[in-house]
Amino acid sequence: MAAEERTDYCWMDGDFVQWDNAKVHIKTHALHYGSAVFEGIRGYETKDKNVYIFRLKEHIDRLFYSAKIYKMEIPYTKEEISNAIIELIKKNNIKETVYIRPIVFRGYGSLGLNPFKCPVSAAIYIVPFGRYLGPEALEKGVRCCFSSWERISPRALPAEAKACGQYINSILAKMEAIENGYDEALFLDHRGFISEGSGENIFMIKNRNAITPPVTASILIGITRDSIIKLMTSDLKIPLVEQDVTRAAIYNMDEVFIYGTAGEVTPVVEIDKRVIADGKPGPVTRKVQKAFSEVTLGKNPQYEGWVTPVY
Repeated sequence: MAAEERTDYCWMDGDFVQWDNAKVHIKTHALHYGSAVFEGIRGYETKDKNVYIFRLKEHIDRLFYSAKIYKMEIPYTKEEISNAIIELIKKNNIKETVYIRPIVFRGYGSLGLNPFKCPVSAAIYIVPFGRYLGPEALEKGVRCCFSSWERISPRALPAEAKACGQYINSILAKMEAIENGYDEALFLDHRGFISEGSGENIFMIKNRNAITPPVTASILIGITRDSIIKLMTSDLKIPLVEQDVTRAAIYNMDEVFIYGTAGEVTPVVEIDKRVIADGKPGPVTRKVQKAFSEVTLGKNPQYEGWVTPVY
């Protein structure tokens, strides 16, 4: 996401405010301690210049779930947050693919680790959005490496919560990958099994069967992950298992892809300087990409409930 990407308005605690006026105080608790939860949501441009928000309900449900884990009572209903997102897109007159970031955070109150005297605030921004991992990532694939940093243990932090402070873990891994010439980082969990990417879940294909790490591998329970599991097992009839996978085993997979709201379905063609199969995106990955794209654009009537038209 380029630094210059911006829109005219944001939403903050019930009001639409101009982009440059969307500010918080320096004493905001979340700024110092990461006491915030968030969501990343995509709205997809359609041929008729509408915008389809992908699985809005499920994203807002997870936002509230993450807030509950961290004992943050959101002062708005799910419907109010959802409507604010729709109205914000309209107010900015956005009719292209957009990234939507609702955030709930502990605001300006008492200093210290005790957050209960800090009020809970909510805000939303949107920006036009392209390819998270580069302009050719979906077509040609990306190169990944396993990070020397371990994915956060569920004994230390709730991995299934999408909390701001927890992403320091992902930032360390991402920086390491970039500095070593890779596009993305992969994590091992606290037991030594494959977990996920710095911001994506992961699928592997072997003998046309799909494998993905289980929830117990310290993964974020991704909404895109849930979508792809349903598409693969129901529509594409691809057998799938959730099981632990070792680092060595992934090198011998027929196909690997990572997926998430930002990265979508991105083929992985190399890991730790080891080429995956023939080094090209595989046929199963291509089928999943196509099926996922059709759903996000409202072209599959079976999943029309997954998209929310803005206009």
